[in-house]
Amino acid sequence: MTIITISGFPGAGTTTIAKLLEKKLGLKYVYSGDIFRKMAEKYNMSLEEFGSYCEKHREIDQQLDDYQLMILRKGNVILEGRIAGWIAYRNNTQAMKILIDADRETRARRIVKREKGDVEKRKQEIIAREKSEAARYKKYYNIDLNDTSIYDLVIDSSDKMPEEIADIIIKKIEK
Repeated sequence: MTIITISGFPGAGTTTIAKLLEKKLGLKYVYSGDIFRKMAEKYNMSLEEFGSYCEKHREIDQQLDDYQLMILRKGNVILEGRIAGWIAYRNNTQAMKILIDADRETRARRIVKREKGDVEKRKQEIIAREKSEAARYKKYYNIDLNDTSIYDLVIDSSDKMPEEIADIIIKKIEK
């Protein structure tokens, strides 16, 4: 049974990498960010507003986490999510835990390319979102998002093409 978690901050390339792995490995791909976005829409809030709301309503994160754990337990999946690796780790799920990283400037430029906007404004949004998530995960789970020790593979995507990153991951899986 193959289980892969892909984690990283906005704009790091996690979705691109996860979709490439889905094609190359033939595994089902689940993106927890979609669920979070749908929940934000249901509450009629922007992602930033919903993130702040979640800081005071732990049950929202718990629903998302329970869903992710259920997906992981079914196996044969690529699960992308900010704390997908941590969920696997904390629940003793045998998974290849991957963290994709990139510097903030690179991530902001990628988000602008994907969603339009201004790089400086996007950087500020990234900072606000990271601060909100860091506070929630520390408060709810005592998780430090800067702690990379639980990951089997940490890749800086700043200067790598998605295909190159996918190949690095596949080689690691095949070992």
